Amino acid sequence: MSKKIFVIDTSVYLTDFSSLKAFEDNDIIIPFKVLEEIDKHKKRQDSVGSNARNIIRTLDELREIGSLHEGVSMGEGYGTVTARGYDAELLPIDWDKNDPDNQIIATALTVKKENPDCKVTLVSRDINLRVKCDSIGLLTDDYQASQIIESLDEIYSGYTDFIMRDKDIDDFYLGEHIYAPLPEENEMPLNGNEFLVMTSEINEKKTALARFKNYNTPLLKIPNKRVVWGIKPRNKEQTYALDLLMDPSISLITLVGKAGSGKTLCAIAAGLQQTLDDHSMSTQKSIYTRLIVSRPVEPLGKDIGFLPGTMEEKMEPWLKPIQDNLKFLMVDDSATLQEYMDMGKIEVEALTYIRGRSIANAFIIIDEAQNLTKHELKTIVTRVGEGTKLILTGDVEQIDNIYIDERTNGLTYAVEKMKEHEITGHVTLKKGERSAIATLGAKIL
Repeated sequence: MSKKIFVIDTSVYLTDFSSLKAFEDNDIIIPFKVLEEIDKHKKRQDSVGSNARNIIRTLDELREIGSLHEGVSMGEGYGTVTARGYDAELLPIDWDKNDPDNQIIATALTVKKENPDCKVTLVSRDINLRVKCDSIGLLTDDYQASQIIESLDEIYSGYTDFIMRDKDIDDFYLGEHIYAPLPEENEMPLNGNEFLVMTSEINEKKTALARFKNYNTPLLKIPNKRVVWGIKPRNKEQTYALDLLMDPSISLITLVGKAGSGKTLCAIAAGLQQTLDDHSMSTQKSIYTRLIVSRPVEPLGKDIGFLPGTMEEKMEPWLKPIQDNLKFLMVDDSATLQEYMDMGKIEVEALTYIRGRSIANAFIIIDEAQNLTKHELKTIVTRVGEGTKLILTGDVEQIDNIYIDERTNGLTYAVEKMKEHEITGHVTLKKGERSAIATLGAKIL
């Protein structure tokens, strides 16, 4: 059998414009309908629009060196790219021939008929399209080049259980320098700022909590009664999170957890504590000049269309959850909160208006970061200036962006790619603390 042929769906290009070179030396077919659909998205001011514009530029560059109608080689080590039409008569008789998905499937069937000795596969991120392909015997596959983990169970938690000598735990409590033992040959090394639940090898009830920095630095103690802006941790994961949030040496923190686990509240409380030094709840001099809280503009379900009013009024529905947390932490003191916002000490705005900035000496929280693509994440991280701390919070099981999932979103990508470094930290918060009903709902609904 000769080389493989891949028919690529629109959803792939809108997820990753560089996907053309993800199929090695196999040939790629772009259905005419895909070109039309890409064109409809090119004016969008988000990652989908950016991917649409970039794939159009890539195809234009290929067009300049050959013919997309006849097939253009992408160079050594890669196959050819060809734009193709379809024979609608190859579709099942009762299928709608005007449906865009069906036209893309018809293109794949046409290519399959013309190349009986080749393995023809339609690649799509659209689950239903893949189901339709399978129902008529057409090979189909998901696009997984941007997938950072195989399943949600594999995501790094930020903490681990560790068996220690009984004397080491006693010495740790006495303030002695205790180091994490070097990993055995078949063990995974600990990551920077990974938390350890140390258990005595002879008494499982004797435990201690510590934070690992590196194998040449003593294990760090974790304050277990820390109060941050009036907030007390209710479980050990919140204790871990506050320990990272209050450490100025850590520049990037990722917090993942279900609704009500306290990830956003802890982050905002830590930001207020380290930004406002003239408030009764602040017990230290400010480290950062301002607190910036933002989130992607991704509505839950169907949005309500264009909104009237100023930019601030348009953004209010998306920013309301952040403002609710701020008001709670300011003990419903709306006047003081507004005063800090007028002074520029607290900024609450949509992510669209942050991406082009270079921000120094700030405590930045990006809420709902699971709705970011890895390209958007890179854009944000590279905007961080000197002395700035960036916090990414979100629930990777609640993604509203249809072009990413729990394995490919920017938050998961940040967790896995950054976990080894000493200036980053991560905690997965598993227990809901908002209310009994919120915890029950997150668990069983």
